[in-house]
Amino acid sequence: MFRMGIPHMGSRAMAPLLAVAAVSLAVLGFAAPALAGKPTGEFVNFSDCPVSTPGVTACVLAQTTGGEFKIGSTAVPLAKTITLQGGVIGETSQFVNAPDGNTLSKTPQTVPGGLLKILAPSFFFEPLTKIFNEFINKGITGVTATTELVGEVGFSANNLLKKEGNALVLPVRVHLENSFLGNGCYVGSKSHPVTVELTTGTTSPVLPNEPITGSIGEIGTRAEGAILTIKKNSLVNNTFAAPEAEGCGSQILFGLFTWLVDDAVDSEIGLPSASGHNTAILNGNQEVASAAAVEASE
Repeated sequence: MFRMGIPHMGSRAMAPLLAVAAVSLAVLGFAAPALAGKPTGEFVNFSDCPVSTPGVTACVLAQTTGGEFKIGSTAVPLAKTITLQGGVIGETSQFVNAPDGNTLSKTPQTVPGGLLKILAPSFFFEPLTKIFNEFINKGITGVTATTELVGEVGFSANNLLKKEGNALVLPVRVHLENSFLGNGCYVGSKSHPVTVELTTGTTSPVLPNEPITGSIGEIGTRAEGAILTIKKNSLVNNTFAAPEAEGCGSQILFGLFTWLVDDAVDSEIGLPSASGHNTAILNGNQEVASAAAVEASE
C-alpha cells in the first residue's frame, strides 16, 4: 500500500525529495511559485498535497487496491480503494497530513457474513453462493468496516528501501457500522489506537501467526521524471494488537445496553485480540512527486 522508493531520476526529476533520496534541492531546474490554485496536467492527482507547509519537498499519493485487514477471527477483504495522501518534509521524513483532512480516506469495506457472519453453505454452486452472500452482506445484517486515522502517520524511506523495520506506521480505529450497531461502534480510539506498523520486509510475529513478507514493487517514472511511480507493492504487518469494541448499539434505548452489545461484538470478533492474532496486508500503487513541480503546474 503506502510506500516510497526513489531511484536516481536526473536533474529535473525528484531532486527535492530529500526525504527519500539524497539529492540536492539546488539541482531542480525551477523554483516553486506561491500557491495559486489546483495542480493541473499530470500533477492533478496531488491536489491534497500540503505544498504551502514549510519544508515539504515531496507529495504522496498512495492507493490500496487489495489485501485484507484481519482482527481476531474476522478478516475483511480490502475490495474498495483506500487512499493515503499528504507530503514529506526534507531529510526528516516527517509526514504532513493533507490540508483538507482527507489524509486517509474513510472507505467502508464489507464484512463477509455481516452481523452474524452468515456465509453460503459450501455445497452451493458459485452463482448461488454469490447471490446468497450479496443478500446477507447488503441486507439488514450487513456490516461495513472503515479504517480511520486517529494519530500521526509515521514514515521511514530508509526502512522501506532496506526492507526492514517500520516503513509506515498507521494509528487507526476501525468503525463498524450497521443499523443495529449504530454509528458509534469502534475497535480502537484516539487514546487506544490500533497501531499498525507496516513493512516491505518480513515480520516477526508471536504464535500462532507465522512470518509474512512484503514487497517494494515495480518502480518507474512519468512527467519527465518528476513523478515516481510504484506499482504492485505490498506492505504487511501481523504483530499488532486490537482492544475491545466500544460504543456499539448506542442508539438502542438511549445506550442503556451498549455494554451488552459491546460484549456481543467482542465475542463474535474475538476481542480484545493480542499480538499474533491479527494481520494487515495492503497491496496497491503509489505516486511521489516533487512539491515544487506540483506547485509549478498550478
